[in-house]
Amino acid sequence: MSHSNSAEWYLVSNIDSIDTPALLVYEGRVKENIRLLQDMVTDNARLRPHVKTNKMAEVCKLLLDAGISKFKCATIAEAEMLAMLNAKDVLLAYQPVGPKISRLINLIKAYPATHFSCLTDNEQSVRFLNDAAAANHIVLPVFIDLNIGMNRTGIKPADANALADYILSLPHLTLAGLHAYDGHIRDSDIEIRKQNTDKAFAGVEALYQYLKNKTGKDFAIVAGGTPTFPVHAARKNVECSPGTFIFTDWGYKQGLPDEAFEYAALVATRVISVIDQQTICTDLGHKSVAAENPLPRVHFLNAPEVQPIGQSEEHLVLKVADASKYKVGDVLYGVPVHICPTVALYEKAFVVHNGTVEKEWKVIARNRYINM
Repeated sequence: MSHSNSAEWYLVSNIDSIDTPALLVYEGRVKENIRLLQDMVTDNARLRPHVKTNKMAEVCKLLLDAGISKFKCATIAEAEMLAMLNAKDVLLAYQPVGPKISRLINLIKAYPATHFSCLTDNEQSVRFLNDAAAANHIVLPVFIDLNIGMNRTGIKPADANALADYILSLPHLTLAGLHAYDGHIRDSDIEIRKQNTDKAFAGVEALYQYLKNKTGKDFAIVAGGTPTFPVHAARKNVECSPGTFIFTDWGYKQGLPDEAFEYAALVATRVISVIDQQTICTDLGHKSVAAENPLPRVHFLNAPEVQPIGQSEEHLVLKVADASKYKVGDVLYGVPVHICPTVALYEKAFVVHNGTVEKEWKVIARNRYINM
C-alpha cells in the first residue's frame, strides 16, 4: 500500500517547520481527483471545472496539463488567473454589475488569447452589457443564467424566451448558451439525486429546444456542480462544471457516497493550551476554517474523537475524553466541512509531496484584484 493511501497518508514529515494554522495541499491526490473526474466525463470538451474552490494557478495548470481547456469562475480575479495561464475558454459564472462590466471588458482586451463569456438573467443587465461592448467595439458572448430551484440568481426557464430573443437581436452580444446551477440538489442517494436533477433540468431542455428551432444552431449548456455532474455527464450536450471535487471536503465526502474523490487539502492546527482534564484549545479560529456551518466545522483525521465546543477568531476549543493524551504543540490534521471558503482564508498553501512539504502555492485568486 502506498503512503498516499495508507491510514496516515496525511502526515507531514517536516511539519515542525510549518507554522499553523496552515493549508496543506496534497499534489498527488489533486492529480488523482482530476483523473477520477476524467473517468466520469470521458470527453474533455464536456468538462468546464469551476476554479472557485482552488483559487491557485498551479492547480489550474494541473487541469490544463490534463487536457482540460474550458473553465468556470466566479470572480474577475479568478478569470484573470486563468487568462494568465492562457486558458482557452473562461466563463465568468456571475452577472457583472457596476464596475465589474468594465473590469471584464479590460480583461477581454488584455488577454486576447482567452475566450471570455459571462452570465446574464434580465433585460436591464443585457442592455448595459450590450452598450459597454458597443462602446469598446467588441462582441461579448453571454450565457442566460437559469434558476432551476437554487433561488439565488437566474431567470426561470419558462420565462426566458423573451430574454433570449432580446439577446439574439442585439449587435454586440452573442448568445453562447444556457447556464443552470443546481447546487440545492445534494441527496446522498444517487437515484433520488438523479430524479431531482432530471426534474429540475427539464425546463433547460425546453428552452434549448426553443432556441434550436428558432435559430437552427446548437447552444452550449453548462450545468452541474460536484453533487449533480455525474447525472449531467449522461447528457450529450452538457458541459459539467464541478468545483469542490478537486480537493473534496467532509460535507461532500460524507454526503455523496457514490463519488470516489479523496481529500486533497487539509488544515493543520496546533494545540496551544490544555484547559482542564477534558478540554484543549487549538489555533484554528474562524479566520482559518470556513465558519458558515454549525460546529463541527472541521473533523480531525488523527483525533476523530475530539468535539469542537467553541470557536472564536483565533481559537478552537475542543472537548476530549482525556486531555492528558494531548500536549501543547501537538499537530492535528483537519478536514474542513466546507473547503471552498476555507481555501480563501489562506494566502498560500503548503504543498505536500511524498509526505514532505517541498513548495508553496500562492492562493492568488483569494484577492479581489490581481491586475484588472
